[in-house]
Amino acid sequence: MTEATERFFESLPARAPEVLRGRVAGTIQIDLSCGNQTAHWLVRMRPGAIEVSRNRGPADAIWYSTEELFDRLVTGRAQAIAAVLRNESTFSGNVVLFLAFRAFFPDPPGTRDPREVARAQTGRPR
Repeated sequence: MTEATERFFESLPARAPEVLRGRVAGTIQIDLSCGNQTAHWLVRMRPGAIEVSRNRGPADAIWYSTEELFDRLVTGRAQAIAAVLRNESTFSGNVVLFLAFRAFFPDPPGTRDPREVARAQTGRPR
């Protein structure tokens, strides 16, 4: 397991109030493979809160990925939906949980919100 991935999962509870503002609730199991071994993460989400463990368990959704791809996701060098559409990772179960979880991933390095760019060009404050 890479240090970036470990730090990502450790940061989730503190970031949840800002990211999970909607009514999303459920459990997603994330299985990260490296060679012939698989690391498991169980993430329970509810509005404004998240619990993370290294267990397997009953889950509403399961996401399968390689450790290498997940490391790129947590560092902004890859995009979750694109990875699933390219069949680099797979997902089964409640897709709403996947869509909510991907909000925790950072934007690619150097990207800016187009609304902020427009505000800067017009000189208008937020």
